[in-house]
Amino acid sequence: MTVWNTLLNPARRRASSQAPMPLGGHEVRTEIERDYDRILYAAPVRRMADKTQVFPLGRNDVARTRLTHSHEVGNLARAMGIDLVFNHGVGRGRAHVERDIPALLATLGLAHDLGNPPFGHQGERAIQTWFERHADSVLGEGHGLTEAMRQDFLRFEGNAQALRLLTKLQILNDDYGLNLTHATLAALIKYPTPSDRIDKAIAVRRKHGFFQSEAAIVEEVWAATGLGEGQRHPLCFLLEACDDIAYCVLDAEDAVKKRLLSFHDILAHLRHVAGSDATVTWVCESAEREHRAYREAGLSPAELNDISMQVFRIRAIGALTRALTEGWLRHQQAVLAGAFTGELLAVSDAGPLIGALRQFNLRHIYRHPSVLRVELTGFEVIHQLMDMLWFAITDRTDPARADSARRSPFASYAYGRISENYRRVFESPRNAMPMRYREVQLLTDMIAGMTDSYALGLRDELRPHFLAAAPRRDRLHD
Repeated sequence: MTVWNTLLNPARRRASSQAPMPLGGHEVRTEIERDYDRILYAAPVRRMADKTQVFPLGRNDVARTRLTHSHEVGNLARAMGIDLVFNHGVGRGRAHVERDIPALLATLGLAHDLGNPPFGHQGERAIQTWFERHADSVLGEGHGLTEAMRQDFLRFEGNAQALRLLTKLQILNDDYGLNLTHATLAALIKYPTPSDRIDKAIAVRRKHGFFQSEAAIVEEVWAATGLGEGQRHPLCFLLEACDDIAYCVLDAEDAVKKRLLSFHDILAHLRHVAGSDATVTWVCESAEREHRAYREAGLSPAELNDISMQVFRIRAIGALTRALTEGWLRHQQAVLAGAFTGELLAVSDAGPLIGALRQFNLRHIYRHPSVLRVELTGFEVIHQLMDMLWFAITDRTDPARADSARRSPFASYAYGRISENYRRVFESPRNAMPMRYREVQLLTDMIAGMTDSYALGLRDELRPHFLAAAPRRDRLHD
């Protein structure tokens, strides 16, 4: 199938300089399988172990982190790829397609949250709010910014940051980042639109998927994979659905494990909201039937609640993935043609189930005091760090030179605490973006790359010295 030959383009933006295998060996991985390994061993993946998924991270806790969530999404997506290729004949016609589709889906699952800031889902909103508060002084007229450049930060997006991280910020020995294949980069762009052409009425354009600093890379990737603005890579629809399944079901499982609610609370909600739906009825009845059997085994109430929730997780994920497979097969021609712009789960037989689970999580989990406390802390810490690092980035002797000396001891010290990789990109003479854009992007690169504990520690380290730096700090946004 020609369409898959193009969509799974294994070429890289720079020809690979892979060293010869020793002792006459040969490479056993496809290029797309190698992408997974390149990302797996990158430092940002390890950092996700200390980034909040939903619940606060505690010692000896079983709550999911960004890292465990990403591995689970990757596992679900890879399994979907195996099912579609080997059981339904999707994408056959290229020598390695049976390997490349599952491998690419696993890679997307591993990488999809790499650009998310610390402190859970509200980290992005904290960054956006800081720019809203300082829009006139930081992003206003006189700095050479286009509207798209301004919107990149007023609508800061973790998806766009992930693409930037993998193509620019993971420096090896050139400007190509991890130098991933065109196929992987194309599929990573969840929202194939720039920040000034968002359309919230269309699912694939609801947010933006790249910054203006990476727009040329995106055009190159689209040309190599037969895609264009507003056209999402077909496998990205599957990744999106697997991400939805993971957070809708597994966030609820974490809440039960933390004793915030019970297995019965979830069933009661599903039956109240969508009890007449056949898929919801099957999941609830199956889980409850096994719950009754386990109740006769002499388990404690806590054990019974936990094992019943595990059974619910298995039944719900099974029903959702089966419906996703059917939804893909039903809409695959429109998906491959770029004419499908919705969500596969929403138009599948499991639409009522996923909708009811989302509603349950929003009402009973994401508004729980422990979750809101993480978000509050995140807002405070991120805003304080942005104040301090912005001062450090801009308080330099020559505003036209990114590498010029800082004008105060605090600025010198705080600037040195910014990742060397990020500073090198900011100071590079090859960086053609306007200086103000470069300054703002250095700030967001650093904030988005932090873990929860690093952000807390750096805030505590810098803040006393920053407060002592008055009155120079009073010219923060000049």
